[in-house]
Amino acid sequence: MARSLWKGAISFGLVHIPVEMYPATTEHGLDLTMLDRRDFSPVGFKRYNKSNNKEVSWDDIVKGYEYSDGDYVVLSEEDLRAANPEKTGAIDIMAFVDAEEVPLLYYETPYYLAPGRGGDKVYALLRETLRKTGKIGIATVVIRVKQHLAALLCVGDTIVMQTLRYPDEIRATDELKIPSKSSKSAAVTDKEVNMAMALVEGMSEEWNPEQYHDTYREDVLALVEKKVKAKQTKTITQPGKEARPAPSSNVVDLVALLQQSLGKKPGKAAAADEDEDDEPPPPKRAKKPAAEEDEEEAATPARKTAAKSTEKIAAVAKAKKPAAKAVAAKKPAARRKAAA
Repeated sequence: MARSLWKGAISFGLVHIPVEMYPATTEHGLDLTMLDRRDFSPVGFKRYNKSNNKEVSWDDIVKGYEYSDGDYVVLSEEDLRAANPEKTGAIDIMAFVDAEEVPLLYYETPYYLAPGRGGDKVYALLRETLRKTGKIGIATVVIRVKQHLAALLCVGDTIVMQTLRYPDEIRATDELKIPSKSSKSAAVTDKEVNMAMALVEGMSEEWNPEQYHDTYREDVLALVEKKVKAKQTKTITQPGKEARPAPSSNVVDLVALLQQSLGKKPGKAAAADEDEDDEPPPPKRAKKPAAEEDEEEAATPARKTAAKSTEKIAAVAKAKKPAAKAVAAKKPAARRKAAA
């Protein structure tokens, strides 16, 4: 286990639980080193004084708050602790709420909390209370130089502290073009919803996090191994020409896509849907008014365009037939002339 990030106590009412905080997650990203493409030497960064451009060591670096342009108040670690000693050493639970009341959008980073010296019994007391009530504790805690809102929850036998975002840290959706339920462009039928629900039901399974892994990282590492074996360690792959996707129609047949996703052929699925309907077939439609025909043509431009193209091809073929007959008629005449 990694070193503890923070030591303090959980407090609620008169209860005081000494705890130590540990990171609950670890990153497995690609650790890529920046290189100079001219000689492939690693590129480094220096901490330097912006006034004289000289390098500064960590021992000579302090923190400051810029209260006006170019003017700073220097703050040491002791200053930051002394600003509010009670807040910097405590996870202060302010309330208990139902876990489902906190939207997932608010959750940020998880940390494990382990009992400190002499804190086993009170730690277990809080853990079992959270487990049996189904509640989470909403608390505040100062980590480094920021006060976080946090949620304390029970995961197995461990109390987990999940930092939360403050409401003003979550952006509003006012500027996003989100379709409303009454929007005509986003209207969905009961049939589409039922088919989507059937697709979700067919893909539903028990949560098994072990089956998920970073396949992109594995593919990149496999490419690295392939380049090493081929001794292509210092060759730069140039970007190739990207194939442009074929232009697609604006008309999306959502039912057909859902049918394909469900593993059905559109024809069979449509036939099955017709068999399920108890209603008799609709009567033959009368000719639609011109206004309705215009609307239908606007709604299905791809179908109308295809029909027009078929008519043009038929007209061209029909025009060529008389010409072919004329050629055939000329041939006997030519033969008679040769015989004479």
